[in-house]
Amino acid sequence: MTKREFMERYFEKGKFKYKSEAERVLNDILDLFGDSLHLDREVNFIGWGKFYVVERAAREAKNPKTGETIEVAPKKVVKFKVGKSLSNL
Repeated sequence: MTKREFMERYFEKGKFKYKSEAERVLNDILDLFGDSLHLDREVNFIGWGKFYVVERAAREAKNPKTGETIEVAPKKVVKFKVGKSLSNL
């Protein structure tokens, strides 16, 4: 499902007069979500799941074309741990 499709379903399910209202609320929620993750704070929806940030260590990898060893810098990635209500799908 794309963001547009999600927004359409959200509009149909919500109590919005205009689609632009639903889109604004959805964008505000996603902004808060992203801001929390950028601050390394987890976003936890009890029973549904938890989004959190972890840091991957630097490592060596091989270029598949040349076989040359390259250094991959450390980076932060978002992970998701499923909650009980979603784990039974």
